[in-house]
Amino acid sequence: MRYKTVHTMNNLLTAHFRHLSTSEKILRILCIASVFIIFFVICGIISSLLYYSAPALKQFGLSFLFSRSWNPGTIQFGALTSIYGTMATTLIASIIALPISIMAALYISEFSHPVISRFFGTVIEILSAIPSVIYGLWGLFVLVPVMSSLVQPLLQALCGSLPFFKGALNGLGILTAGIILAIMIIPFTINATRQILDKVPSEIKDASYSLGATQWETIHALLLRFCSPGILGTCLLGVSKALGEAVAVAFVIGNKHIISLSLFSSGNTIGSTLVNEFVEAPDKLHRSALIELGLVLFIITVGVHTIARLWLRKINVVSGVE
Repeated sequence: MRYKTVHTMNNLLTAHFRHLSTSEKILRILCIASVFIIFFVICGIISSLLYYSAPALKQFGLSFLFSRSWNPGTIQFGALTSIYGTMATTLIASIIALPISIMAALYISEFSHPVISRFFGTVIEILSAIPSVIYGLWGLFVLVPVMSSLVQPLLQALCGSLPFFKGALNGLGILTAGIILAIMIIPFTINATRQILDKVPSEIKDASYSLGATQWETIHALLLRFCSPGILGTCLLGVSKALGEAVAVAFVIGNKHIISLSLFSSGNTIGSTLVNEFVEAPDKLHRSALIELGLVLFIITVGVHTIARLWLRKINVVSGVE
């Protein structure tokens, strides 16, 4: 049965290529080869992560995910502090970035003059192209002093009774890293949200206006309801982008393996741990633990990204968009 299936596929491919010119055959072969190259690269990445993280997987098992200990001196490694820092900074970035991105996209798409819209569109594209290391340097030399001298003292004065705003006012920490992440994902989320808003047929908005609805009523009752599932999907894509950021966060998070409720406390993320320790990892088990951290990050990021893509695909099918 298997032989017949393979034989049938070979016959179909042969019949398909027989009627093509030489240049078309070369183009098709190159395209097919490119697809297989991408597939093999992905398989290579996954297999490499699994192979090189095997010593840590064997040594620590599932306890690696739930242990707070990260001590190369005693050869004790756990991912919990890095996972916590990754989730905390991503949550802060999402809380800050997503409302700003949605409101900015609404203004550019619905309220602004076309000239202003094109101007802000260009500015957003420039922000998207800035390397993450530049954001990190800006955060270290500009944002950290502002946080230590202004933002953190103000938050502590207003909300000092809460455990989230206690600790040293040195400008570094989870909150600062979350703000940097928010600034980095805002351009991406604005562009993605604008694409969703632009999919709304103009006839629907015109029909709303013809019934006497104001612009705000049309946006609130029609546009946002029509686009909210798609906007949620783009927000998830922005979250997946924030999860994997490493360089900029490493500049401002403080890079300590601790878990604290305080947003002013130093911490670390999976990405920042890999950036700071991998090159200088002294032994095989330490490197294996770091690679296992990378595997955890890979699973989390791919999971969130896949959910977002499936959600957007479902929305496109329901709305009739191919």
